[in-house]
Amino acid sequence: MVAIDHIKKRILSGQYDFDSLALEIFAVQSKHNVIYRKYLDLINCEPEQVHRMEEIPFLPVQLFKYRTVQTGDWLPTLWFESSGTTGQQPSRHAVEDLDFYQRNSLSAFRQHLGDPAEWCILALLPSYLERKHSSLVSMVDYFIHRSKFAESGFYLYDHQKLFGQLQDCQRKGIPTVLFGVAFALMDFFEAFPMQYPQLHVIETGGMKGRREEITKEALHQMIQGRSAAHVHSEYGMTELLSQSYATSDLTFTNTATIRARVFEREDPLVPETRAGRAGRLGLIDLANVATCSFILTEDLGRYRADGFTVEGRLDESEWRGCNLMVQDL
Repeated sequence: MVAIDHIKKRILSGQYDFDSLALEIFAVQSKHNVIYRKYLDLINCEPEQVHRMEEIPFLPVQLFKYRTVQTGDWLPTLWFESSGTTGQQPSRHAVEDLDFYQRNSLSAFRQHLGDPAEWCILALLPSYLERKHSSLVSMVDYFIHRSKFAESGFYLYDHQKLFGQLQDCQRKGIPTVLFGVAFALMDFFEAFPMQYPQLHVIETGGMKGRREEITKEALHQMIQGRSAAHVHSEYGMTELLSQSYATSDLTFTNTATIRARVFEREDPLVPETRAGRAGRLGLIDLANVATCSFILTEDLGRYRADGFTVEGRLDESEWRGCNLMVQDL
């Protein structure tokens, strides 16, 4: 689709105004995305009456579990699929252009830590490596292949080998980033504490039922206390093609393609205007131009001038209104 290709080129060039491009993408998706168009009809939204970014409705993320969400007529090159939990329907995100996803992911990482080519990239992502179609594995694998350090690579459950590699990187003075899912990082640093203040650890969230859920603050304190490392968080979703990163203040920063909005818990169509109150987190992801760029997540969060926070998940009762709308689609 010509419009999609043109917008992707502009995103990769970085030559655009965020608000204006969001409105342009909305005009395309409201016309050429069947699921999004039906949703807009259901909530009585007339796309021609939307003139500001703040007026754009957000599609409930649950629809990626039950519908193929795409803009225009194209065949997916592959699918990204969520891990989900036992008995739950996983989300599936049709990917129109893997190279575009990887290059956009590179842009966000560069904004946070620089070019991955200059880092040794290590990854402790067992729950993701054990299944296919993980967007996180795809991204980290891309970074590993860009790295100039042959030491870069994935680790499954061989914590002893990973410990040895980290010691080797520290001894050689190699700048090192360790990506890890939360439960695996806790398991690793409990078994192999170290003092490695030059290390950067990027936790990607998720206990995946392996350990009791804890707050991000507690997770960061545990990792930092057992490694002396710089600890970061990465926020990404199967249904998004962009990521955001946070450091110790746990504010996920805006990037060239990500902005957040917050909606009332009780009504996903109403922006949360009460100062300091957490609400349903909505994300504008310009990189989702081939699917849907306006996603109402299942996360609770707060708006910040330079980004957003993530403070837990909505419970089932809070999703009831959205569930009814999803069923109608």
